[in-house]
Amino acid sequence: MLLAACTPEKDIVSTPAPVLQPIVDSAPYICRLVPEQAFRLVSDATGSLVEKTDGSESSGECWAPDTTPRSLEVGWLQVSDGTNQEHLNFVMNGRRQVYSEHGGVTLPTDLGDGLAAYLPNTPFADQPYRVSAKFLCGGKARMIDIFLAKVAKGRDAIKDMTELMRIAQKRYGHLYNCTPGK
Repeated sequence: MLLAACTPEKDIVSTPAPVLQPIVDSAPYICRLVPEQAFRLVSDATGSLVEKTDGSESSGECWAPDTTPRSLEVGWLQVSDGTNQEHLNFVMNGRRQVYSEHGGVTLPTDLGDGLAAYLPNTPFADQPYRVSAKFLCGGKARMIDIFLAKVAKGRDAIKDMTELMRIAQKRYGHLYNCTPGK
């Protein structure tokens, strides 16, 4: 009787996918709206994050670090004396068109009118990860943009950008004494 047996040379070991740390809201904040720890987790940034802000309470932008390309850029705009509803709609419609052309994903309705997108082969390639939302806060139309230069390997960029927007809107409401969505 002749028996043949096969013995694998190496045991195959299954490695489970790493559990990704969730994005959470915690101080300190970069550009007043984005939790530093969440930003570092999403972007894998390790260096110094000296921020620079330009503009006013109703319209402005902030970025960190103050180098090119900027790892993080946050913009805000609201209907006020200097900006009317038509202008805010024009800006959001432009974002919607560009993001949609590149497979942008619509944000959950509780975040208002917005999209998240990855735009690598565009004039925005320095900050290809983008999320923008127009929402009500205190009865006034507001808009927030968050642009990232990179997202850490293995992270879900769209999901992470959506969570960063959720936190940014909540922080915006806290800072400007209004309730997002109302």
